[in-house]
Amino acid sequence: MNANTLIVLDFETTGLSPDNGVVIERFQELMNPGKRISYFIEDYTGITNRMLSKAAPCDEVMERFADFIQGQNLVAHNASFDKRFLDSELKRISRGYQGQFACSLLLSRRLYQTAPNHKLGTLVSYKGITSNGSYHRALYDSEMTTKLWLTMLDDIVERTHIVNVPFSLVQQLSKTTKANVNKFLASYG
Repeated sequence: MNANTLIVLDFETTGLSPDNGVVIERFQELMNPGKRISYFIEDYTGITNRMLSKAAPCDEVMERFADFIQGQNLVAHNASFDKRFLDSELKRISRGYQGQFACSLLLSRRLYQTAPNHKLGTLVSYKGITSNGSYHRALYDSEMTTKLWLTMLDDIVERTHIVNVPFSLVQQLSKTTKANVNKFLASYG
């Protein structure tokens, strides 16, 4: 497992239940859920029932995705949401993954305590990250999460002077109380 390689993922769902910084590959596929999606979801994501009717079944797409993520650490904005769907879909096809999750939402709450809120679009704007697409499409949200993640890593580097921020540091920082963030980062400086 390469500690410097991460998979940034985002699911748009049918319901609510050293070369750092270089995007080297993308995975995007629609999945036919085998049922119609509601108008709310169509409007929210821009993904229509017509688009999904032509898509491969979930199990086929998830087999390919399981191969794609195998052995890599994963990042998502609000990772608990995406992890729940990933785990559920992988369980249906009797697959799993190695690697660990990190949450850009939790990390942003530690690093950007004065942000108006910690929604992806708000943080992209707050940090002055260039964006020119529509949120709530998985590939776009993943790309914006990647840009935000890289910005957060740069901010950690600036505060700690660590050249390569280990994944384990990010995970520990995400679990640190807001009051102890400066102390935690100073211990790496």
